[in-house]
Amino acid sequence: MISSKITGTGTYIPSIQKENAAFANEHFLNEDGSTFSSENEIIIDKFKTITGIEERRYSKPEYTTSDLAFFASQKAIEDAKVNPEELDYIILAHNFGDVKQGAIQSDILPSLATRVKYRLGIENPNCVAYDILFGCPGWVEGVIQAQAFIKAGIAKKCLVIGAETLSRVIDKHDRDSMIFSDGAGACIVEETNDSDSGILSHATQTFSKEEANYLYFGKSFNNEEDKNVRYIKMLGRKIYEFAITKVPAAMKIALDKSGVDIDDVKKIFIHQANEKMDEAIIKRFYRLYKKKTPEDIMPMSIHKLGNSSVATVPTLLDLVLKGKIDNHQVNKGDVIIFASVGAGMNINAIVYRY
Repeated sequence: MISSKITGTGTYIPSIQKENAAFANEHFLNEDGSTFSSENEIIIDKFKTITGIEERRYSKPEYTTSDLAFFASQKAIEDAKVNPEELDYIILAHNFGDVKQGAIQSDILPSLATRVKYRLGIENPNCVAYDILFGCPGWVEGVIQAQAFIKAGIAKKCLVIGAETLSRVIDKHDRDSMIFSDGAGACIVEETNDSDSGILSHATQTFSKEEANYLYFGKSFNNEEDKNVRYIKMLGRKIYEFAITKVPAAMKIALDKSGVDIDDVKKIFIHQANEKMDEAIIKRFYRLYKKKTPEDIMPMSIHKLGNSSVATVPTLLDLVLKGKIDNHQVNKGDVIIFASVGAGMNINAIVYRY
């Protein structure tokens, strides 16, 4: 039976590090423009306790999202040892396009996937390049789409990328701005006839009643700023409450479809959104099976890299596969789960045998 598997991974982690202490002099405001009663030191300490983030990475001013995507793609192609001309699809997940340093306008014409194809020097017109806007779960959904193309017999090799420069769309007066970061991760998904490896099952859901606006574009919390300039905004408490109930349920749907016993799951690669939220999701997932959460089941990169949206899962996967996260590894035959949640509100999960 035709299936698909990941044959190579690559990441681009920006070089600019911004530690929490660098926010000490920011003028954080409430949504109504009023000043917080707490000092920044207290706000930052509480932020670290909740999110686990100690520092994050920002892109150099001269690079845009498509640049980061290109850098990660080069590494994935090299890792998979594939000829770029043989790629059938380039699927690039992002949310804000190319936003130049200091700009207020997003650039998505041509598509970022087309820009990556151009940078890779691919001449084959049958290599189809397109973008997907799916919130933070974009890369996971791109892998699901690549599998669909392969199972349909219209593709054999796909490049799937998740890239974002969230530092360009954050409101410096919003304390949530400390969460977001920049980065890119990519992988090659190829056809395989090996039923013992690759994607075993998946699940995707969209909740679009009141949840649709949990993440949105809004004006600065500083009422003196231009009200027509928009920034990424989120309803943190509502997202947390939504995620810890809906994500475990979607993960269960995917795992039950795979026929794999939960005790055989070795690692869970979950979107690096918030350490406390991710821990609660995993704990509730195992509770659905009346199981205790195993130790070292969930590698984390958020402490040093922050939340880079669509880039967190592929970046985390690459770091683990390359032995760059202590006490975490994936061995041949291991069953792992990818899971993400984000704007839409979208949720997805993949059960994968390495």
